[in-house]
Amino acid sequence: MSAKSIYEADGKAILNYHLTRAPVIKPSPLPPSKTHNPAPRLAVLEFPEDATVKSVLDQAEVTYPWLLADGAKFVAKPDQLIKRRGKSGLLALNKSWPEARAWVEARAGKRQQVETVQGVLRHFLVEPFVPHPEGTEYYININSVRDGDNILFTHEGGVDVGDVDAKAKKIVIPVDLEEYPSNNELARVLLPDVPKGIHKVLIDFITRLYAVYVDCQFTYLEINPLVVIPNKDATGAEVYFLDLAAKLDQTADFECGSKWAIARGPAALGLASAKKPDSKVSIDAGPPMEFPAPFGRELSKEEEYIAELDAKTGASLKLTVLNSEGRIWTLVAGGGASVVYADAIASSGFANELANYGEYSGAPTETQTYHYARTVLDLMLRAPIKPEGKVLFIGGGIANFTNVASTFKGVIRALREFASTLIEHKVQIWVRRAGPNYQEGLKNIKAVGQELKLDMHVYGPDMHVSGIVPLALVPGKDKNAPAEFAG
Repeated sequence: MSAKSIYEADGKAILNYHLTRAPVIKPSPLPPSKTHNPAPRLAVLEFPEDATVKSVLDQAEVTYPWLLADGAKFVAKPDQLIKRRGKSGLLALNKSWPEARAWVEARAGKRQQVETVQGVLRHFLVEPFVPHPEGTEYYININSVRDGDNILFTHEGGVDVGDVDAKAKKIVIPVDLEEYPSNNELARVLLPDVPKGIHKVLIDFITRLYAVYVDCQFTYLEINPLVVIPNKDATGAEVYFLDLAAKLDQTADFECGSKWAIARGPAALGLASAKKPDSKVSIDAGPPMEFPAPFGRELSKEEEYIAELDAKTGASLKLTVLNSEGRIWTLVAGGGASVVYADAIASSGFANELANYGEYSGAPTETQTYHYARTVLDLMLRAPIKPEGKVLFIGGGIANFTNVASTFKGVIRALREFASTLIEHKVQIWVRRAGPNYQEGLKNIKAVGQELKLDMHVYGPDMHVSGIVPLALVPGKDKNAPAEFAG
């Protein structure tokens, strides 16, 4: 499972669309709705570097004409995986559109400090303001753990919700959904502090919310505040999810991609379709899911490229550039090994020189490994030459099923392509690998190193993963190191 955060607007669109469509585990206390939810009003404002703020806001008034409704009030906020936006002054409430527009205009494209992180605000969400009386805000969270899914609920929500883990009521939904709790059990455990008059409405919502969570492969879903406003005649209530944070299982794209897409397509969002009346029918339900980088970490084009490769394969290809001018780079196979290498580099006193973090694992093909290795080498050799040279670790632990010889063919292709520049930059290459066909892989890469006259040192499983790092970075430290792979 690869849990990835999504935009709030995307989470709300998925929830709004599938809340009445996802198959519930057990019937709720209320009869199924005869109609589906109306299209949500979610104005997504994105401000790329090559567009003016004014042009984006002008286009928003065309795309979302409801922004111009007389007397309408709105909420405006950045939608960039920022926590506690209200406490950081990044929440505009109960604003007319001219006021909301001016608030966004003053911040769009600007650098913002949020606690200890700085980033540029480029993605905003504007939606209708929902006035509600005091005492109608709640908090709900569903998150996946090894034994099932936790549902946390508290009768006090909003910006001052406090320590949720300490105060929330909790119930665990087991992996075996035949053991899903009854409506009475849900109410008894989660709603003891909630007025009984809205129990049925809340249980119905929780039941449907969990159905969407399962059907659309969420791994985390938090709503705060969840607003429940009783009707005047006390026969029911209106439910609003005002603020939402969510994560999806990215590896479920093959199964749920169409569900994520259709909920975010023009028809579901109530937008005019760009399709011409005489155009052919398209099978595309909507846009593919976008998994944004955390606030303060805008993806480079290389990181985006590797993310695209990763999304198209069952293998795992990850790349994060930490310091583009660092002199220590890694081409590591395996998520666990990548942690060990990074930790060993930091422990050796070179954390400030560590240039990247990432992995290739899960049996990528030779071509996929080539493109991954080529990207890393291109980044390393694009940076200025260092008088002391650079260091490249090509390594991993003991592979379970990844064919070392096959993946090394991809690495070797990339080394051949950059051989002259590797020599020019005085790059030391330290190789450590084990696993299926490691002997062939090490033999091939050692031969290529000799052929291309690269400064390369090759080791097998007799060299510890954490041992090769100080050997490379602190010459002479380990005098009892095992001999290099002889081939």
